Amino acid sequence: MLLPIASLLIFIGTYTPPKGESKGVYSLQFNPTTGELSAPVLAAKLSNPTFLALHPNGRVIYALSESDTVRGKPGGGATAFNLDTQTGQLELLNRQPSGGVGGAHLGLDPDATTLLLASYSGGQVTSFPLAKDGQIKPPAGTQMLTGILGPQQNRQDKPHPHSVTVSPDGRFAYLCDLGLDKVFCYELKSATMVPAGDFSTAPGAGPRHSKFSADGKFFYVINELNSTITTFTCAPATGQLSDPRTVSTLPKNFSGENTCAEIRLHPNGRFVYGSNRGHDSLAVFAREPRDGSLQLIEIVPSGGAHPRNFALSPDGSWLICANRDSNNLVVFKVNPETGRLTATGQTATVPMAVCVLFTSIN
Repeated sequence: MLLPIASLLIFIGTYTPPKGESKGVYSLQFNPTTGELSAPVLAAKLSNPTFLALHPNGRVIYALSESDTVRGKPGGGATAFNLDTQTGQLELLNRQPSGGVGGAHLGLDPDATTLLLASYSGGQVTSFPLAKDGQIKPPAGTQMLTGILGPQQNRQDKPHPHSVTVSPDGRFAYLCDLGLDKVFCYELKSATMVPAGDFSTAPGAGPRHSKFSADGKFFYVINELNSTITTFTCAPATGQLSDPRTVSTLPKNFSGENTCAEIRLHPNGRFVYGSNRGHDSLAVFAREPRDGSLQLIEIVPSGGAHPRNFALSPDGSWLICANRDSNNLVVFKVNPETGRLTATGQTATVPMAVCVLFTSIN
């Protein structure tokens, strides 16, 4: 079935049995004029595809396999798919094991020469060279994380690499470690990772995900355990981070349990968004481009339980939030002048949805 010219295609990563009831990666058509979502369609069967990444060519999608084995080897790994732009289906390219368990996140350099996989339970990050057609080559190297653990013993029991983000110029990769309250910097050289420094967040913060400003001068880290966002100034030439400044993602009167999850920058660079799980909300911040500072604008309900992930449309007009525990996607209209979110009433049901990926195919 051909896709409508006016539609975008969204892919959703999920948890499969025994944790969830989905079967793999799902696709939905999204109408960028009305905000409507089509019914979800299974695009590819895969065990626990909990994070997705898009090749710069827009035709290859990478999926994390958060599973016990990949190709008969212990640990999780990464799978590459070709995107059929006529049908929206994903066609298997190849798979590679990472050798680490409990994979959490994929990072990709701008030139698509290297794919990076953070293993939350394995305490490591693995680098894979990429072929020109997007296939994943065997690992080029692995970095094991070590250091002094954070104070929250129930969560910070060992190193827990939670995400890996590549700088806009592709020179450096930054690994957020929830267990160590650290951001580790690595210089990328021919798909290998050379340690280039580490930088601390507050004790017990639990850094989770991160994003760069487009100019590479500011680095934003959402901290899972203390529900904050930390802004670092980055020296693009050396990769060094400095001048940490932190803001809360929660209302001042909130006293319940909460953990943060995803962080995104608006394509226009003026706004930053973060998700709260427990408060079940999305926090919206204005961003000052000159110094990178954040100012809270609003905190709005996510429209479901446990907003694990969300993404902005390529033009920044829409935000789609995946609420894991209520099995729903919720569509918000974004005001590009104020950054504010308006719930549209458009929703879709996807079991244990944990990742949202927009693709532009028309």
